Amino acid sequence: MEFIDLKSQYGALRERIDTNIRQVLEHGQYILGPEVRQLEDKLAGFVGVRHCVTVGSGTDALLIALMALNIGPGDEVITTPFTFIASAEVIVRAGAMPVLVDVEADTANMDATLLEAAITSRTRAIMPVSLYGQTSDMDAINAIAARHGIPVVEDAAQSFGASYRGRRSCNLSELGCTSFFPSKPLGCYGDGGALFTNDDRLAAVSREIRIHGQSGRYQHTRIGIGGRMDTIQCAVLLAKLERFPWELERRSVLSHRYAERLHDRKVRATPMSLRPDRNSVCAQYTVLVEDRDSVQRDLAAHGVPTAVHYPRPIHHQPAYQALCGSAAYPVSERLAGQVMSLPFSADLTFEDVDRVVESLAAATKRAG
Repeated sequence: MEFIDLKSQYGALRERIDTNIRQVLEHGQYILGPEVRQLEDKLAGFVGVRHCVTVGSGTDALLIALMALNIGPGDEVITTPFTFIASAEVIVRAGAMPVLVDVEADTANMDATLLEAAITSRTRAIMPVSLYGQTSDMDAINAIAARHGIPVVEDAAQSFGASYRGRRSCNLSELGCTSFFPSKPLGCYGDGGALFTNDDRLAAVSREIRIHGQSGRYQHTRIGIGGRMDTIQCAVLLAKLERFPWELERRSVLSHRYAERLHDRKVRATPMSLRPDRNSVCAQYTVLVEDRDSVQRDLAAHGVPTAVHYPRPIHHQPAYQALCGSAAYPVSERLAGQVMSLPFSADLTFEDVDRVVESLAAATKRAG
């Protein structure tokens, strides 16, 4: 069993993917070829925004967003301690300081009730992370940000395709950023990412930043990065995007199957909660378990792969401890010791899900 089954997905899309890649090889425009703009137009339409800017990775998308907002030394950006390192990394690379707000115990997303207390006169942006495929409570976060005149950048690396109160993730704030890393719900065959906005100026600035700050050939009007997305990766996503609506529906069906079976078998594992005003694309299907190391070893011995997203919060990472201070974030610290992601992808079968649940039920029982 694969933790994420990309081989079956390729098998279903082989002809279209191969054709798209071959077209790029034939026209030879490997950088900013026609497929780049085609993909940007389709993604913008899917999300419901005016602008999509494809970039080299989800990390590039976040960094470019902060650069477009002119965030730099002396500034603070609020995010969460329970996330992939890139969320804090880009803040530091922009020259700012990360300020952390703990997460909700049942969703692992930013706890909006704690946000306002973290805002200072130096706060220049708020970056909620849409973890495990479900968005944060963006209306509550946006309302607080609006009172203080602070822009919100949604880190939607794990939630592309999800909806919140009738709107798509990446269309919930001034800027939305996502990743097309291969394991994401919509993934390419290498690194890739995109940022989304309805702001014409931010879109234009972001396009300049991603190509070394150029407003025209060899006219560098601002500091930038080499952050373009390869044409071949865009060609892959154009093929995958055709199947994506089916995959989103399938992910929903499979996540419900997991939840039902876990409940029916009374497994000693608690799935992350799903709020009634939003859905999840289940970038990972994650549960909370006690004695995780023992359970993982047991599952591995029975051919069931698992992963931990994430075993150490930002403020416990050696490179960030001095930056984040000595404050405790008890929910993030507890989740880091209990979260465990189970095999999940759109091509998983019901039989696969049932096998995982049976193995998990036995493993948690043996762990006691």
